[in-house]
Amino acid sequence: MLTHPQFDPVAVSLGPLSVHWYGLMYLVAFLQFWWLGKYRLLHQPQFARAGWTVRQLDDLLFYGVLGVIVGGRVGQVLFYEPGYYLTQPLQILAIWRGGMSFHGGLLGVLVAMALYARKSARHWLEITDFIAPLVPLGLAAGRIGNFINGELWGRAADASLPWAMVFPAVDQLPRHPSQLYQAGLEGLLLFVVLWLYAGRERPRGAVSGAFLVGYGILRWLAEYFRSPDAGIFGFSHTVSMGQWLSLPMIAAGVLLIVAAGRQRA
Repeated sequence: MLTHPQFDPVAVSLGPLSVHWYGLMYLVAFLQFWWLGKYRLLHQPQFARAGWTVRQLDDLLFYGVLGVIVGGRVGQVLFYEPGYYLTQPLQILAIWRGGMSFHGGLLGVLVAMALYARKSARHWLEITDFIAPLVPLGLAAGRIGNFINGELWGRAADASLPWAMVFPAVDQLPRHPSQLYQAGLEGLLLFVVLWLYAGRERPRGAVSGAFLVGYGILRWLAEYFRSPDAGIFGFSHTVSMGQWLSLPMIAAGVLLIVAAGRQRA
């Protein structure tokens, strides 16, 4: 069996200033978003025809960062740990310790993109189609941050599993390193699928729909290897909170793909 290395959550200390690995992973996520977005602008002609510019990409990144941080933290508080944060409200601001909900972050980004759509006079789905392939690698970076922090550990696994891992901060049971599963599924695999799918011009809403369906299905599968949390619904032994929140994503994605198909027809 493997043992979690129990990394120091602080990557660099400069006097009173500490830079956490979790924060660095978010920085990596935002940088790759900008780099991949610039690549799309320069190498996929449909965006040049639509008048997209690098300056608009900068604005998208700014709005997206706000949506991710605010929405992700609010989602964690409301969906997963309302009782804890009700008794420890100041901990809501301690984002460097981890605790960001993807589904909350997604809602935050959707609101931020709606605000940007209004400002730029672009269709909301045109914007989400552009950013959808830029998201998965950022999700992978976030899951690696979870692994470094030793949080969101997996369910107990058979000790014969070659990559079963003990998380000493939890117990001495062999567990699935579910953070790495999610980095591979919701991060690398989803990125490859979306990047290839979005390489050709698609009807408006199709790429956004593919992202919602793809992430929702992969997250549903990955939840079977994560230690379940009861969340606000309390169904930890049947359907986890992550699975509940993925269901409307899948449904919305299917509707978008169907609507996009009708546009093409």
